[in-house]
Amino acid sequence: MKKYLLKSLTLLAIFSVSTLNLAAGLPPYDGTQALPSLAPMLEHSMPAVVNIATSKNIQINDNPLMQDPVFRQFFNVPNQSRQQQKNSLGSGVIIDSKQGLVLTNNHVIDKADSILVTLHDGRQLNAELIGTDPESDVAVIKIPANNLSQLSMADSSLLKVGDFVVAIGNPFGLGQTVTSGIVSALGRSGLGIEKYENFIQTDASINPGNSGGALVNLRGELIGMNTAILAPTGGNVGIGFAIPTNMITTIKDVLIAHGEVKRGLLGVTTQDLTPDLVKAFNLETQHGAAISRIENDSPAAKAGLEPGDIIVAANDKPINNSQDINNIVGLLQIGDKVTLDYFHGTEKKAVTAIIAKPEQTQLAGEKLHRLLVGTVLTGTVKNQLEGISLDKINTTSYAWRVGLRPGDVIVSANRYRVHNLDELKRVINPNNPVLINIQRGEQGLFVVLR
Repeated sequence: MKKYLLKSLTLLAIFSVSTLNLAAGLPPYDGTQALPSLAPMLEHSMPAVVNIATSKNIQINDNPLMQDPVFRQFFNVPNQSRQQQKNSLGSGVIIDSKQGLVLTNNHVIDKADSILVTLHDGRQLNAELIGTDPESDVAVIKIPANNLSQLSMADSSLLKVGDFVVAIGNPFGLGQTVTSGIVSALGRSGLGIEKYENFIQTDASINPGNSGGALVNLRGELIGMNTAILAPTGGNVGIGFAIPTNMITTIKDVLIAHGEVKRGLLGVTTQDLTPDLVKAFNLETQHGAAISRIENDSPAAKAGLEPGDIIVAANDKPINNSQDINNIVGLLQIGDKVTLDYFHGTEKKAVTAIIAKPEQTQLAGEKLHRLLVGTVLTGTVKNQLEGISLDKINTTSYAWRVGLRPGDVIVSANRYRVHNLDELKRVINPNNPVLINIQRGEQGLFVVLR
């Protein structure tokens, strides 16, 4: 009886497994067919993806008192700076084998003193920096062009959610690694990762070290550059972001030609449309960017735009939110034209503006606050960080004694984010104490002026 029962259970198990296989739709395999594989595509693509190792010497900041030359002389402290070497790993993609041009992220090679590229075949080559754009996190480096492979760029505007993709990179310094997934979303923005965001979101595993690596389609064409992950626990959670090739192409061409992106000024501040704004403006559309501020004498002002106008398209591209107009204008150069479709009340209009060169306005610190005597501030971008740059500081001033230094960038005052001198003026009372937040290299700190 036990023997019969065991045999019956075995037959039932076999039948169950067979039924499950049929339900899952597994293809029949007779042992002669080739199994489906990404290997042929990867054999072509992987040699064009490189590993990047960088090193840089960083200044170790002492207590502000130790930076006071009088203090150092009194206590006979040697007048020499302390440095520490910092190493990092990342990835890159060869996009021009004849010239040896490699695409990567700015944060992979930022401020590097040396850049070492390791090819798929094991060769190690020193790289030269061609150009970098921190605001979009795109950089181009160059290696000796000797028997290199390259990836061709596909049109990322043709991507659809659900398309299969493969990520190639160097996660955690393990060496070249491949992961696969799908396009989870398109046009991701407002994440606060970069100033200009239009990310491809994918569930292909992207980890630290993958930055600068390739996101390819099943034809082995480059569709994006792996850039960031959403990792609240510190590891991969299936949400990775890549910069699309159509955004990369414009930036890398400018970097190759000029070494940097010289962005111009349109002179508008915009905000997303909310249901309340749509109702208040009596709009028929819920998509667009509302102009909240126009800078004086800016191209937008000269073109006749006004606060309250709703931009719905730029250069024939639809505008869904403020990030869209930010991205389009951010890819334009000084002297380029931008045609804007917008609503002025219920009337739809179109206008063309010419992108202008931003003005750099310097101001003596004492005109802002009595405790900033001896400083010179510039309302511009310092190392691509929007804020107010402290260009000069007298070493005998109060500002120096509380720890402010040339090169510091004021990013907030009295807990208000400030992007320029006008905004700083509005949040500072010259007669009251002021709390400022400064960015110094990779460090941030608060300083109280009282």
